[in-house]
Amino acid sequence: MSPVSSSALLGIDFGTSNSAMAFKPDAAVAGPSQLLQAEGASLAMPTAVFFNTEEHRTHFGRDAVARYLEGTEGRLMRSLKSLLGSALMQEKTVVQGQLMAYQDIVALFVQQLAATATRQLGALPATVVMGRPVHFVDGNAARDTQAQNALEQAARAAGFADVRFQLEPIAAALDYEQRITREAVVLVVDIGGGTSDFTVVRLGPQRMHRADRADDILATTGVHIGGTDFDRRLSLQVAMPLLGLGHVGPSGREVPSGVFHDLSTWHLIQWLYTAPRLRDAQALRSNYRDTALHDRLMRLLHEHWGHRLANAVEEAKIAVSSQHSAQRLDVEWLEAALSPEVTPASLQQCLQALLVQVADCALHCVQLAGLQQAQIDAIYLTGGSSALQPLRAALAQVFSGIPQVEGDLFGGVAAGLVHGQTL
Repeated sequence: MSPVSSSALLGIDFGTSNSAMAFKPDAAVAGPSQLLQAEGASLAMPTAVFFNTEEHRTHFGRDAVARYLEGTEGRLMRSLKSLLGSALMQEKTVVQGQLMAYQDIVALFVQQLAATATRQLGALPATVVMGRPVHFVDGNAARDTQAQNALEQAARAAGFADVRFQLEPIAAALDYEQRITREAVVLVVDIGGGTSDFTVVRLGPQRMHRADRADDILATTGVHIGGTDFDRRLSLQVAMPLLGLGHVGPSGREVPSGVFHDLSTWHLIQWLYTAPRLRDAQALRSNYRDTALHDRLMRLLHEHWGHRLANAVEEAKIAVSSQHSAQRLDVEWLEAALSPEVTPASLQQCLQALLVQVADCALHCVQLAGLQQAQIDAIYLTGGSSALQPLRAALAQVFSGIPQVEGDLFGGVAAGLVHGQTL
């Protein structure tokens, strides 16, 4: 194995739902990047950490999720990126009997990626280019800066001496540019787990070798809506009513909804297992006319099955979208014969308000570039959530007749991070 040169770059796409890495041996030499294996033979891995209290071990990615779903005692944490920019980052939580800051948990995951890259490359490149959304936090520049600083701190803790950043949709555009044969004005649509980011950029084989590409980036914007928001909306509509959301109790009022909103949000689920939150949930019983619904809620909380339910919702969403047919939300493990149906029409209706916001943001990006829809040559789709068919239909309605090109949904951003200028 050749030694890693001082000009080598490692790109890390630290995603809300999935993460990926790419390597370029020499930043000064034009050419493609190499996607690295992130977990086993897979080029992407779920952004998940499981603290195994039975064996006092820490698991990452698919291994983390599998251990949790198998019923191993411990604590699963997903959607770590959603914590960036929040007040939680410097707070501490109990992990395997010890207090650990959320900042350190994010750093732990980045260190795992760095260790995986080192095993494949023989050494860790000094320079890393981290992807970042257009907005970590909508409408709050101070918290946005705080989020980037937290991610930089995590990268430095993993051993990187030089930490750079690139906007994720621009990275996706630079990856797409490696495969086109003529100049084009492209709308890059990057729909991840936590954000939807857009860039209007002028690309072409004659432009990729230019040192300064600033004039080619015509507009960039984004909105804090992504795959986890789609999951949350579907969970509230289909799963949470099974536990009492919308249920009218003896007083004539609905059961208070706070617990259901937290159960539908990946990074908040673990908080519901603390003693105070369990007492609060138990105290809701008097609000139920049908106490069987409350029994289900408490069984789920006592068994720590919140992430299992969230995973079932995500799988149902993907199955309905990819198979274009009705699917059951598989919750037989909670109670027999308790698997409501999700249809393509109900999924569309459930997500419609969010999809309108995403499509409107895409249109706004084109308008910021001073262009009309018809002046866009192609829409380049990347990010795992861009595979969602209702999303593609929403974009097609706004950008009628504009071809949609699917990129590498999980590796495109990582591959593009090591091309071009960084922030």
